[in-house]
Amino acid sequence: MRKLIAAIGSALLATAGGVVAAAPADAQYPTKPIRVIAAFPPGGGVDIVARAVSERIAARLGQSLVVDNRPGAGTTIGTELAVKSAPDGYTLLVGPIGAALIAQIYYRKSFDMRRDLAPISKIGYGTIVLVVSPSLGVSTVKELIALAKSKPGQLTFASSGTGSNIHLTGEMFKQRAGIDIVHVPYKGSALMLPDLIEGRVSMALDSMPAHLPHIKTGRLRALAVPSIQRSAQLPDVPTMIEAGMTGFQSNTDYALYAPANTPKEIITRLNRETIAVLEQPDLKARLAALGIEVSGGTPEALRVEVVAEFDKWSKVLKEGNIRQE
Repeated sequence: MRKLIAAIGSALLATAGGVVAAAPADAQYPTKPIRVIAAFPPGGGVDIVARAVSERIAARLGQSLVVDNRPGAGTTIGTELAVKSAPDGYTLLVGPIGAALIAQIYYRKSFDMRRDLAPISKIGYGTIVLVVSPSLGVSTVKELIALAKSKPGQLTFASSGTGSNIHLTGEMFKQRAGIDIVHVPYKGSALMLPDLIEGRVSMALDSMPAHLPHIKTGRLRALAVPSIQRSAQLPDVPTMIEAGMTGFQSNTDYALYAPANTPKEIITRLNRETIAVLEQPDLKARLAALGIEVSGGTPEALRVEVVAEFDKWSKVLKEGNIRQE
């Protein structure tokens, strides 16, 4: 009997040991604060999104998520820092998809987002809008293209800087429409507004929030949004596709990444928690007020989007012969 009891005891201990050994790696993760790199300065869209989402994820993980702003060189400083960090789940990156890929190509960086970052989840996207001064005398995209074709090299388009997502969106419009328009770079949306409103620059394809008040007052005219669907803030403004620009799509966006080779269990855990916070109504409302619509998604879906965006913007840069100055 004693031998039988001992045998049963040994079997139970072995089973218990097996349970402990088979416990998923994310059961202990995280055991210390997590750094979240934001590749833009404090106060901007990426910073606001990073802080809002990190705060909610921290509450679910039981550890602090500390936002570390590392701006510069078109997001490449922050992105490169994330790429070179240990793949242990304690360094994450919040950044744009399109803008970061453009910067990677434009600044000829050695890292490759498709290879060197592990996608966690899309967070959301913001709307870009095609705006013109009413003094230009056009009310539709078709009329704008016709005017540009009648005055080759005379119309201009503003951007928030050479090599930016906004610049490349304008270049894509130029290429797809088959028009000759001149790029005028500014150091941000606020600086282009006076010239745009007064008609000293013809148009801009720019992030919507800065332009929305002027669209509402009639000082600027919105012709289209290059989104999949119309903007809730501008429901009467067509998409570029509706306006006749087949396949024309661009937006500001936000996504969450970890360094490549981060354990799959940690990526799965972070994706699960990110999706959970993005479903919180008050967070959705907070971001919607900034013109940001949450989207979420799987790591696999984000990886597919990264590859597609790389291909799209590589083509725009090549066809526009856009190089680092």
